[in-house]
Amino acid sequence: MSAVPRPDKAERPSGRFRRMLDRLSSSQQDLESEELQEDSQASGCTRISDCTDRQIVKVTGTLRTVTLRPRAGVPALEAELFDGTAPLDVVWLGRRSIVGIEPGRKLIASGRIAMSHGRRVLFNPKYELRPLGKE
Repeated sequence: MSAVPRPDKAERPSGRFRRMLDRLSSSQQDLESEELQEDSQASGCTRISDCTDRQIVKVTGTLRTVTLRPRAGVPALEAELFDGTAPLDVVWLGRRSIVGIEPGRKLIASGRIAMSHGRRVLFNPKYELRPLGKE
């Protein structure tokens, strides 16, 4: 018996039944990533995966982690922002905590992207917390 190759998602029919089957067979993480990507696109923000070094951007996503990690002896609040395409480290230098900055919270951040140890970083961004009712 020979194996028949399955077509890619882009090549599959896009009927209502097919979309329902795709959602049922997708993992929870895939569904959340897809939802975050749609939210990012709807808000007119740049996808994190499209951000390059030294580019001024406006991104949105969900905070996955929030930690206090000193940098060169100065307190720094670090958070990982995820928009469904890639993670972005958001760092507030000189801060031990910020009200509303907690895991699971959605926000919009803007500033200049830097690359540090192969990861995208946004230092001291302007940010806007998304309303809790929208989550």
